[in-house]
Amino acid sequence: MLVRIVAVALIGWTVVELALYWAVCRHNNVPVNTLPCVVKSLPLLAGLVVLVKARALAEWISNKLDE
Repeated sequence: MLVRIVAVALIGWTVVELALYWAVCRHNNVPVNTLPCVVKSLPLLAGLVVLVKARALAEWISNKLDE
C-alpha cells in the first residue's frame, strides 16, 4: 500500500508542478516551452511505472528488509 501511495504522490506532485508552470507562463504572457514540461513530467513517468509494478516492488522491498 505504501508503494502505491508514493506512486500517487509522485503523479499528484507532477500535476501540481505543471499547473503552476502553466499559470506562471500565462501570468507573464510567455509561451509554454516543451523542454521544461518534459523535465517536469519525469516524476509522472516514474509514478506510473511504480504504480504498474507496485506488487513486485513491494515484494522486493519486503525481501530486502527481511535480510
